[in-house]
Amino acid sequence: LLDDTAADPLTDEEPVLAALTAASVRGTVATGERAGQRLRRALKDPATGVRTALLCVASRGFSLHAATRIAGPDRGGLERLCRYVARPALAGGRLRILDAEHLSFALKTPWSDGTSHLVLSPLELLERLAALVPPPRLHLLRYHGVLAPRARDRDRIVPAKPVAESPAADGDPSPQPCGHRLGWAALLARVFSAELSACPACGGRLRILAALTDPVSVRTYLEGVGLPARPPPRAPPEPQFEFAA
Repeated sequence: LLDDTAADPLTDEEPVLAALTAASVRGTVATGERAGQRLRRALKDPATGVRTALLCVASRGFSLHAATRIAGPDRGGLERLCRYVARPALAGGRLRILDAEHLSFALKTPWSDGTSHLVLSPLELLERLAALVPPPRLHLLRYHGVLAPRARDRDRIVPAKPVAESPAADGDPSPQPCGHRLGWAALLARVFSAELSACPACGGRLRILAALTDPVSVRTYLEGVGLPARPPPRAPPEPQFEFAA
């Protein structure tokens, strides 16, 4: 049996965040004059669960999409899928200002009871956003089944981490790979989508010969190979985001 009297550690460490999270789960307001009341909603005709596409279904406010498959060697496709899954939970284009005290957020898919918009006050919106902030040191990604940490067959499915090799005997100054870190070329490829580990002239593999940190040496090298030694000028700041009235 579970002890219902056991205190939640989050309640003791972060009581405000715990109250906001509990209110978000219950669909109620945690602060302000409407504290404890249900979240206001705008309704349309109720909708039942429907198949939206092949291997896709939407029901009771939830959607299941099982039509996207990524092949094992397709690392780029896997990264795009992970970025899509980790996208922000709030789309600013669906938020509108009704008046000084009310905001309207349009749902992407109406709920089964016909809810198409959520009506919130500015404070209630901040509550929902604060509830999305995870507590400190909390794992957001959890595995189940054979991928669980103590699964019996996990070692047969998850590859072992590569062991860092010892420095080469011929005095190669290139840093050796580490088991839990990506190399500089892989990191730059992720950020700029550019393949930098192969030579554009001969196609051979590139390696680090030296790392220049002295500004004078860096400027001398760049000017010597005909590259600009000064960074490009800063772009003008973009205007701050404003909700569409």
